[in-house]
Amino acid sequence: QVHLRESGGASVQPGGSLNLSCIASGDTIRNPIRNLHWAWFRQPPGKEREFVTSISPHGDFKYYADSVKGRFTVTRDNAKTTLYLQMTDVQPGDTAMYYCAAGSYYSTSWTDSSYRGQGTQVTVSS
Repeated sequence: QVHLRESGGASVQPGGSLNLSCIASGDTIRNPIRNLHWAWFRQPPGKEREFVTSISPHGDFKYYADSVKGRFTVTRDNAKTTLYLQMTDVQPGDTAMYYCAAGSYYSTSWTDSSYRGQGTQVTVSS
């Protein structure tokens, strides 16, 4: 079994920046994270969970939701089994619980993920 744990969530002012991390642990030998697609999802208060961004196993393909394109950057470090999300120019609409997920193929669906984290809270307010 593989466990994902997010960190880095915080309260930040509009226009500010924030960096999230998600580290994989557990049976990463039998379930090599380096072969999986990683993704970030978020769930704003009172709304459905939504896709934010995805990155291919070697980091050569990245996909972003229109709402974060140009402001958020996803990266991964396979040696450290860690996924990152660099958030810049954050806005109140970015307030949400942020989750990382991993799966064997690219998907914008949370339920397609094989492994899912518990989330880290990001709050954007002045």
